[in-house]
Amino acid sequence: MEKHIVKVLKTEFVTHNVKRFTLEKPAGYTFISGQATDVSINKPGLENELRPFTFTCLNSDNYLEFTIKIYGERNGITEKLGELNAGDELILHEVFGAINYQGPGLFIAGGAGLTPFISIFRQLKAENKLAGNTLLFANHSEDDIILKDELDEMLGQNHIDILSNPSTGVQGKHIDEDLIKRFITAKTEYYYICGPDEFVATMKSDLLELGIPEDKVVIEQ
Repeated sequence: MEKHIVKVLKTEFVTHNVKRFTLEKPAGYTFISGQATDVSINKPGLENELRPFTFTCLNSDNYLEFTIKIYGERNGITEKLGELNAGDELILHEVFGAINYQGPGLFIAGGAGLTPFISIFRQLKAENKLAGNTLLFANHSEDDIILKDELDEMLGQNHIDILSNPSTGVQGKHIDEDLIKRFITAKTEYYYICGPDEFVATMKSDLLELGIPEDKVVIEQ
């Protein structure tokens, strides 16, 4: 199995529980926006504890970046990742992933499921091809929205936050079939979904119920 030991260059929290890691980039290491790799921590006993994470940088960048939700209460790998700082090391493996951009469409993300879309949107911005893309982003509250300012800057009114427990006192909402229906237009070519397994399954089922052909629905396989 392909393996690269890379040094952490910088870490910072972008929300209360989502941390950005900037890493060294191995020579010749390439990926397509939306793809991921298995990551482990280069410390005794953790080298073989692999977890998949999506690149949130661009392939053209001279560094690698991951934006990872830290589950501090679970005593698991993400909690240990949350403790890492510049100078620590991670082990990266082969690149994989089926979520890549195929054409303008509706992006549906649940929480940290946004991560493959971050690199895709950044790449589209670099190519001046963001037009025609819309993001429905489901979160618990305002504090959970990853990179809100950047998403607003890139997508403008086509970045729509759907909050189940907003702090403003308005009634919470969820992404459902009726909501999705409002964002289906004749120009929507593809439907990209990422998030927890149950979320992805429900969103895909809703799209198929609305008559969207399965080959137009892009999910991780």
